[in-house]
Amino acid sequence: MTIELLEHGQKPAVTTVLARTDFARTADDVLGRIGNLETRLARSREEIEACLSVRYRVFVEEMKAEVAPECHLRRQETDAFDAICDHLLVIDNGIDGDMEDRVVGTYRLLRQEVAAAKGGFYSRSEFEIDQLLARHGDKRFMELGRSCVLPAYRTRRTVELLWQGNWAYALRHGIDAMFGCGSFPGIVPEEHALALSFLHHNARVRDEWVVSARPELYRLMDLMPAEAINPRTALSALPPLIKGYLRLGAMIGDGAVVDAAFNTTDVLVVLPISSIAGRYLNYYGADAGRFA
Repeated sequence: MTIELLEHGQKPAVTTVLARTDFARTADDVLGRIGNLETRLARSREEIEACLSVRYRVFVEEMKAEVAPECHLRRQETDAFDAICDHLLVIDNGIDGDMEDRVVGTYRLLRQEVAAAKGGFYSRSEFEIDQLLARHGDKRFMELGRSCVLPAYRTRRTVELLWQGNWAYALRHGIDAMFGCGSFPGIVPEEHALALSFLHHNARVRDEWVVSARPELYRLMDLMPAEAINPRTALSALPPLIKGYLRLGAMIGDGAVVDAAFNTTDVLVVLPISSIAGRYLNYYGADAGRFA
């Protein structure tokens, strides 16, 4: 399947993940455990559909994203990229019942070699990803997307397991850098002037990692002068996911993009593996063995 580069606001065609047959996971591929929770890749169509149901509950029911009618019928948030991505799950093994009841969090992972063969990265519709990739022909990239956790599980240990899974997956595939969209709620960037300006002045991409929003979508993040920003207040105004990326050592792309369909204002998060803070490497383990 080829996925064409979409214009902003154009929704990818809804596809069924049931066409997928390349599941070769086993019980040995668990990437981490904390108590009853474990993180691993989806092993079956049923497990991918469970993660799509979690995404529907978070993105559509909670965040009011606009999706195709088929998504409402299935109560699954999905697009054409789901068929080519790996799906990282957090599963609560303390729950009896179907997999749909046990999946409580998810991330969508897309490796560069897969994206190159199938039409590109999802973030390409909002940010000038191709320029970044061309500048780093010797590196392997991975896109992180569709991160979400059910409200009752938005705790430190669930987030730790998601990062444990991402880190173990990156090591397994020799990834040199990760990137993906981080979102603020709503479609008015000015409502997040403090947080966006803080990111612009303190965490903007630099040197060979410079990447910008597509020119026709570019929205200013430099909405306040640096001297007017209280860093503590600005940090508290950041969405938890973006704050977590910053703590790891991530940088933020130049310019924001309004995603009307998802009711968000997006920034691009760029995280070279070489930039990950030492204390986090020590915490999760250089071999991702912390929660293995």
